Formats: sequence, C-alpha cells, structure tokens
Amino acid sequence: MIDVLDYVKLWMKRSIMQSALVSVEWLHSNLQLFGLVLLDATINKQIDEDSERIPDARFFDIKQKFSDIEATFPSTLSSALQFETEARTLGINNDSFVVVYDDKGIYSSARAWWLFKTFGFNNVAVLDGGLPEWKKQNFLIETYKQEPIDKGNFTSSFQPELMTDFKGVNQFSKDDKTLILDARSALRFQCLVDEPREGLRRGTIPNSKNLPYTELFDGNILKSKAQLLKIFDNLVEQTTRMVFSCGSGITACILVLAATQCGYKNLVVYDGSWTEYGTLKP
Repeated sequence: MIDVLDYVKLWMKRSIMQSALVSVEWLHSNLQLFGLVLLDATINKQIDEDSERIPDARFFDIKQKFSDIEATFPSTLSSALQFETEARTLGINNDSFVVVYDDKGIYSSARAWWLFKTFGFNNVAVLDGGLPEWKKQNFLIETYKQEPIDKGNFTSSFQPELMTDFKGVNQFSKDDKTLILDARSALRFQCLVDEPREGLRRGTIPNSKNLPYTELFDGNILKSKAQLLKIFDNLVEQTTRMVFSCGSGITACILVLAATQCGYKNLVVYDGSWTEYGTLKP
C-alpha cells in the first residue's frame, strides 16, 4: 500500500518527468523520493572500496553491462533482452524514476539517459553538472558498499527510430531534410589531428556539420535553453530530423540531450559514429 505521503512524492516525481535534467539541489532535497533510482553512469569506472558516489547510487556499467561486448566497435547498443536483464539487476521497475550522473559533469550520463529512451523508458533524467557540481555544493559523498538490491520488473520496448546504423546514416546523409551533427572537436572534424582510436582514419560523414559538445556548457552545467537555441538555430535551418554522431556514440548523446531541452523532435543517434563509419567507408 502507498500512503498519502508516498502519493505526494509520486506526484512530485511525475511533475519533473517533463525535463531531461534535474539540478543537484533538487536531487539533494529528493534523495528519498518514492521510486527514485540513482545511477552512476561514469564510463570506464572501476568500482572498489575507495570509489566515490552520491549516497545510494548504483553503478550503471556502460561498457561491460549495457553494451554489446562482442561487437566490433566500442559501446555498441546491446540487445533489448540484455538491457532489460541488467536494468532489473539494478532494481529498476517500470514505475521507477531514474536519475543518471557521471564524474565529468555531463558526459556518459547522457548516453545512459538515451539508452533508457531507446529501450522505451521515459522516466529518466540527467543530473545537471553531475558529481563535480554535487561536490561543488558540498553535498554528502560516500564510498561504494556491497549491498543487496531487490530485482526490478523493468520491461524493455525497443524504439528503433532513436538509433541508426551505417546503412541508415548513409541514407540520412543524402536527405536534404536531415541534419547530421558531429559532436567531435573542431580539430578532429576538420581532419587536422589524428583520431584517438589507433588506426582509425581522419574524416567526416558527408554533409555533416560540426557542433563540439564542449560548446554546450557553462562550466559543468548545460547552458540555458535560450543559449542552446541560439546554437542550434544557426545549424538547423529547414531540417525535419537531426542525426547525431561523434567518435563512438557517447558524446553524440550530449547533443541529443541539449536538443531535447530545446524542444526539438525526431532525434536520432548514429550508434557506431565515426569509429564505425571511418572503418567501413575508406
């Protein structure tokens, strides 16, 4: 049974689902919110007894649990069954409200957020500023503990229109109503420096434009909607769809997050991004 206080908390939870972001102040005030599951989506993190976390956070292991580790390219989208199984292991239910963060501000947490969307779960938001902003406000930090988690009942529902592959991005690059935005740095996009992945050639997807993800921030915090709209409006023009790429599908999701905050629709992530495209198309 849910008492009156829990109903109030549930209403509060639903009231913030309209935003893709929550502030550290909001999270600090609502850590005990009914149905809240807090996930640390820091990429390449090794959990040990000294690892820091926001209280009660659970580790969302993008590389080993929420990617296809048998795939040729890094961070490849997992199967719906794998995502469902791992989400349940983290105690996520169909009526949970998930907040994801990482230790860089907003980085791999945006990928975790988009993965939930891709598998049909919309009750999810990114912690604006992540762990750095939380620590900046001197909020409580603890170390990871071994603790049991009740298995959740999360059910995945794959939304294929939110991701695309090599074949799809080739089609999109020939569509004058589709804008492909590349989140890599300007130097990488302009082929002035080598790619960080050994052996990967320099280059760009045909007809793509560059929007380095770093331009979307004021410090650790995502820029305001008004500021973001100015950035996107200079690029979008008459397009009806935006496709986002980067190096391996991680920072592309930061662009999606910002575009979502601006109210844009019909947003797609190229999962393999330049790592795949630069390998398959010489």
